[in-house]
Amino acid sequence: MKLPGYYSSGEFARMANVSIRTIRFYDKQNILKPSYVTPSGARFYTDSDFARLQQILLLKYLGFSLDDIREMTIGDTDYHFLLNSLNLQKRLVQDRIEQMQLVESAIEDTVQALEQEQQVDWSQMLELIHLTGMEKSLKTQYQNATNISARIRLHKEFSQNRQGWFPWILEQCRLSEGESVLELGCGNGALWTENLTSLPRKFTAVLSDISEGMLRDARRNIGPEDPRFSFQAFDCHQIPFPDHSFDLVIANHVLFYCQDISQVCRQVRRVLKPGGLFVCSAYGSGHMREISQLVQQFDSRIVLSAEKLYDRFGLENGLQLLAPCFSQILCRRYEDSIRLNQPEPLIEYILSCHGNQNQILLDRYKDFRQFVEKRTAKGFHITKDAGIFLCRP
Repeated sequence: MKLPGYYSSGEFARMANVSIRTIRFYDKQNILKPSYVTPSGARFYTDSDFARLQQILLLKYLGFSLDDIREMTIGDTDYHFLLNSLNLQKRLVQDRIEQMQLVESAIEDTVQALEQEQQVDWSQMLELIHLTGMEKSLKTQYQNATNISARIRLHKEFSQNRQGWFPWILEQCRLSEGESVLELGCGNGALWTENLTSLPRKFTAVLSDISEGMLRDARRNIGPEDPRFSFQAFDCHQIPFPDHSFDLVIANHVLFYCQDISQVCRQVRRVLKPGGLFVCSAYGSGHMREISQLVQQFDSRIVLSAEKLYDRFGLENGLQLLAPCFSQILCRRYEDSIRLNQPEPLIEYILSCHGNQNQILLDRYKDFRQFVEKRTAKGFHITKDAGIFLCRP
């Protein structure tokens, strides 16, 4: 019997231009389950399954393992999920193209050296090996981009303070014409892309991140043609600039990830000009607590983060950690909260966390979605407890 809106395994395979054997294999691997199975065992798929298959096939083409794909393709039929997924996959393809262009250039250089000198330049061959090994970092880059996008969406679309976090931070910085800026951990460059119309015409900003992938996203988002910005990858424990280089240093939600916060603070103070300003943000202990309570109610085993970031560097203890390096420290809180009545952005945020939730929710996703949908139907309130420290030497 033909079910409205459902495709048999054969129809589904023909639509996707793959074999039925492939569809069955993904089913057995718990990567793509049918939406409906009849009592006799016949499997049926929907358009949402087709969208998920598209993602699986692209990630497979890009070289991800089945285990990687299983972790990376928890999704939903919601328009925002699909659009976000496609945009992230587009960036992933762009990264792969850039890497393959570097590999092509390295091969050409090696061939040219062989033709001219009739011997192998082992340093160039080693460079080629390193370039071809860059693909191992793509999974991390993809997941980082996914996580950042999910978090920004929840805050941007459902926060009650309409000014927005990034415009508020830049307002506190009081950036002036001609100043030099260093941002540590720039991520995808959102601090600047959301403030482009209000930036001074003449200033210089070095955007840094430990992740080359994040820097590529920031460069694309801001645009390579803007001469005010340059991009550099380094670890903020060792900032590669001379003493007194910058008027302003920004570390937006960075310090609590650092292994040695005091070392980073010493480096920041060193590169700040006399009278310069260090702006660093942090969370308070009440930040987003309702989300942790929600997942715990669904399954008490779920821990969204193995480490509470505000315990490492937060609004409650930040002054104490900053005081050895800075004589003037002012804390300002950003007054805000989140309210939403739809499940998708909240689920997307939960899946982006650094805990064990994906391992537990992978096999219970439909149940979890129904649970969140019920809890958000009449509105769901989330506390936001975040702010910044304004520090001067």
